[in-house]
Amino acid sequence: MDQEADLLLDRVLRPNSALNPRILLAILLVVGAINLAFALHFVLHGAWPIAPFMGADVALLAWAFRASWLAAQRAERVTLTRSRLVVARTPGGETVLNPYWVRVELEPPTDRLALWSHGKAVRLGAFLPPAERLSLAEALRRALWQARQR
Repeated sequence: MDQEADLLLDRVLRPNSALNPRILLAILLVVGAINLAFALHFVLHGAWPIAPFMGADVALLAWAFRASWLAAQRAERVTLTRSRLVVARTPGGETVLNPYWVRVELEPPTDRLALWSHGKAVRLGAFLPPAERLSLAEALRRALWQARQR
């Protein structure tokens, strides 16, 4: 059987995108300019120890923007055929499961989505809102049911 015809589910999961990097840079430059003006004011009035803290403020904001942008680059691809369930993470690795043994579970109270097989759990879509995780869980259950019907 050809691989395309055997494909039961193929989804790419991505977190909500952060702001455009140019917008983040513009915000950082505006905050940096304002902090520089305040730091200069304090230095001219003899309160020079405040200046490094104002610089640290901008550096921490830049670090937070970069961490947010890197987190938005994550992705998970779920591919299901009759013989394999593959969860590929970017960045990260790939997990291959036998669909006959996989159980889809939404764990209360946080509604975390997990695929269980042979006593091991593979968490999926942690960055998705609860409604999207529920929708994905239902789609996975339907597709797994189809994979088991040989």
